[in-house]
Amino acid sequence: MKLFFNSFKTLLFGSGIIYFWSLISVQFKSFDKYLNITIPGWFYIPGIILLAAGGIIAFTTAMTFVISGKGTPAPFDSPKEFVSAGLYRYVRNPMYIGGFFLFEGFALINFSLSMVIFPLLWLIVVHLFVVLYEEKTLEKKFGSSYLHYRQKVRRWLPKFNN
Repeated sequence: MKLFFNSFKTLLFGSGIIYFWSLISVQFKSFDKYLNITIPGWFYIPGIILLAAGGIIAFTTAMTFVISGKGTPAPFDSPKEFVSAGLYRYVRNPMYIGGFFLFEGFALINFSLSMVIFPLLWLIVVHLFVVLYEEKTLEKKFGSSYLHYRQKVRRWLPKFNN
């Protein structure tokens, strides 16, 4: 029952986060008139691919938190156990990478250069959050297991020979 409840909370929280950032992303579309650059129609297909890949990455990593970590991606209901399974074996922040792909794909299917720029700005904010808050919090919560993991696994670029 706990697994079901955590899965439900994860889907609810994840959907809310994606919806929130998508609303902000759409606001950037109004800047396209100043950039005076149009994205060609054939970018729709790469956009769909990025959107789908990002969604799959974000969903699977969130469910890894539920199954392996016995918690959710929400900071107020974070995993109880340290998670280094699934995509977390290769990169420390796959959920954010999935979100980045998702928002870039969303921008491309909207043919908006301003929306393409938004995920880059979003990633800067996420990076600061990770460095200034999340990593320190994980170190306090999980101690040496997190420190060992941090030495072994890169923050943003996957390392496939773990």
